[in-house]
Amino acid sequence: MNQSCAVSGLAFEDGQRVASYLIAPPGAPELLRFDVREEKSGDFQPHGPVVCRWVHLFKARRGGDGGDRALKLTTENLFLTLADPLTEPTEENVRLLLFLSLMLERKRILRQRGRTADGNRVRYEHARSKQIFELPATELTPEFFVQVQEQLSVLVGVPKKQAKEAAAAKAAAEAAAAQPLSPEANPPTSASPEP
Repeated sequence: MNQSCAVSGLAFEDGQRVASYLIAPPGAPELLRFDVREEKSGDFQPHGPVVCRWVHLFKARRGGDGGDRALKLTTENLFLTLADPLTEPTEENVRLLLFLSLMLERKRILRQRGRTADGNRVRYEHARSKQIFELPATELTPEFFVQVQEQLSVLVGVPKKQAKEAAAAKAAAEAAAAQPLSPEANPPTSASPEP
């Protein structure tokens, strides 16, 4: 985490609310993180798509606390950051959390511990810290995975060949939609044979 606001340049103070953004700048090989005083977040101008955003309380790094290791973006770190109770949930963050929970459960970093009493949330235990996280109990539909794929394509990028094919398909679909329908293209059908 940066020690000062990306908008004002002022140093953060312990306990101050900070909005953190993961940005995918066009053409950059990796994501960039920007930390902004929450009251200045309306003035923040990201240079690229925002992958996710969260708000947390600033805690100054102490010497020898392994701060560099904590800065490394891993699947586990991203999950723990977004699942933190102080992080305000957004639709994009919750969707990313659900996907990350699937990945981390498979790696046995998270263990599912059933549902809450009302059945609306699934409980996960973090193997190392034994901390319990509750996520919405959502049916993971094909539409969910399409949305996650779009979100992750910002994170990891899209292969050039696939991006060109997608752009060509989109252009062809837009061109087809712009063409007026002619009667020859759609001849009328009849339920009974002609005499």
